[in-house]
Amino acid sequence: MKRTLLFLAALSMLAACGGPKTATAPLPLIAPEAYTATVDGKPVSLYTLTNAAGATLQLTNYGSRMVSLWVPDRDGTMRDVLLGYETIAEAQNDGASLSPIVGRYGNRIAGGRFTLDGTEYQLNLNNGANHLHGGPRGWATKVWDAEQFTDAEGNPAVKMTLVSPDGEENYPGTITLDVTYTLTPQNAVTIDYHATTDAPTVLNPTSHGYFNLHGTATESALSHIVTIHADAFTPTDAGMIPTGEIRAVEGTPLDFRTPTVVGDRIDTDYEPLVFGGGYDHNWVLNKGSEGEFALAVEVYEPATGIVMQVLTDQPAVQFYSGNSLDGPRGKRGETYTRRTGLAFETQHYPDSPNHPEFPTTVLRPGETYTQRTVYAFSTR
Repeated sequence: MKRTLLFLAALSMLAACGGPKTATAPLPLIAPEAYTATVDGKPVSLYTLTNAAGATLQLTNYGSRMVSLWVPDRDGTMRDVLLGYETIAEAQNDGASLSPIVGRYGNRIAGGRFTLDGTEYQLNLNNGANHLHGGPRGWATKVWDAEQFTDAEGNPAVKMTLVSPDGEENYPGTITLDVTYTLTPQNAVTIDYHATTDAPTVLNPTSHGYFNLHGTATESALSHIVTIHADAFTPTDAGMIPTGEIRAVEGTPLDFRTPTVVGDRIDTDYEPLVFGGGYDHNWVLNKGSEGEFALAVEVYEPATGIVMQVLTDQPAVQFYSGNSLDGPRGKRGETYTRRTGLAFETQHYPDSPNHPEFPTTVLRPGETYTQRTVYAFSTR
């Protein structure tokens, strides 16, 4: 109940930024047949959620992946603020993790190795010498079971369910996970996670959505103004593996405690930025208590007036400035090039299984993993 009240209170902040506007014309949505296919013997489909204001979210059960997200700008013109693919064939060739759920472990595990209860596990490697986003056949490549429904408040929703067997990508334990996407009347996308396991394991799923508040990748995301409610971050080595240090952002180019244009300091000669090729770092969120649901990030694009707020109960967020986007073909014939999309991945810290001083990502039988993250849109 407390978390629900906090969620409602947080969404009420949107009124200060301008309430949701109503769409005035039909949207050029992706046709269902573009995602009608059979992959690994399971049916793939496209799901469309629309609220009374006309905001529209399209998803596919291939990778539990957001495909399109239409929200109004300050003039009421609807804009698709999400990077994604036009067809299932393109999504299957995804090399950029465009807007799926990644796991079992979002972000990196050093050497793909960790020890749990005295047993060492060697995961599959897919990021040089490291394991990234669940490995080469992680959850972004799986066909999830899906159920579209209307929740108790009358909001459109889709529940995606996946069973990840023991030994998948060499992780221990069978995990059963469901992720529910809900589109609210306030133009917010709520993502709720629930998971259980039959053996001790590690778990750190996240949504890898890429956003451009221009509504087109022909405009760089470097003009976006970002605020991150974090006093510290976790520095890494050149392989993007945390050193274990928790470093204050004060006096560094990673200080987003006040609204800052993304492009202003992104190419500063500062070792963490050099290692990441730009922003690709884990910010330690300011939290009054463990599991507190609170505003983590705000993003604003002056040209369109669109505001995106990221609210979460996770202890950290990875801000990635799309440094490695190298030209995948996206929707409407656009090409997604370097820094045309920003990702804000709510999470536990990278490589936590190898850092006992970090918040734990261990999940045991009898426990239930939960996460709530919200991407809320408004204008000013």
